[in-house]
Amino acid sequence: MPVFVSVEPAAICQLHCPQCPVGQNNQKTHSTQQPFLSQDLWQRVLEQIAPWAHTVQFYFQGEPLLNKDLPHFIAQAHQLRLYTIVSTNAQALTQDLALQLMQSGLSRIIVSMDGLTEDSYRAYRIGGSLDKTKQALRWLREAKQQTGAHCTIELQCLKLRSNEHEWADLRKTYKALGADLLSLKTAQFYDYQQGNELMPTNEKDRRYTQQKDGSWHRKPLPHKACPRIWRGVVITTEGDVLPCCYDKDHAHAYGNINKHSLRQLFHNKQADTFRRQAIAYRHAICQNCWQ
Repeated sequence: MPVFVSVEPAAICQLHCPQCPVGQNNQKTHSTQQPFLSQDLWQRVLEQIAPWAHTVQFYFQGEPLLNKDLPHFIAQAHQLRLYTIVSTNAQALTQDLALQLMQSGLSRIIVSMDGLTEDSYRAYRIGGSLDKTKQALRWLREAKQQTGAHCTIELQCLKLRSNEHEWADLRKTYKALGADLLSLKTAQFYDYQQGNELMPTNEKDRRYTQQKDGSWHRKPLPHKACPRIWRGVVITTEGDVLPCCYDKDHAHAYGNINKHSLRQLFHNKQADTFRRQAIAYRHAICQNCWQ
């Protein structure tokens, strides 16, 4: 059974990030998908993952903080001693919500901030505000201090050409901004075959390398066997159970948790077929994976 589960609180987002299916409105299921995870569905999920899981990630495609029930979901998972993580663009964070998150028992919150100036930040986080993100970090730190919470506040920055000149300063200032931890993460691109203007200058900071003919390929992974598809699942706002976070269009769903138990879905024919094919890298979603 899965030991870590990604649950999607919201399938919508207020930003328009260029490499995000939701942000660019090109996710096949986006227009018809239920926008928010319901209380009833969350209860069904929690009951079935509680005996096995150690970690719940409250994010997948959309912006988790848009779901007003998120602090309650986290608190219920925390009561069952599950490690909980939220990843957010922080644009919807308020001082009161920061307090609610810290009181919920949240284990870790990842705040995406891809630049130290408005220009570098908005090169990727289109529609967002750097000032709002910085204010959110301050509110989270204050709420953590006020409540004595043990939540780790992680500032995450995608490695992009637009912000590569700021990485050194970011390493010096992230604690002053309110974060406990800094993560500089290589970026995934969907249109990498001809290169992308947001790719960093230095090859070691990219997931892709340019060939002699001018085309771009994903760098080979150090291993071929993917452990995630045996250890975890993603559950969408509508209850679709997906093999991993790279299945953006729900093309490889094992089924729906509203119709079958998670145990049945995790061991059914669809799951078995997907894993066998994934071992041989026969899925398109595996070709751009960096896990």
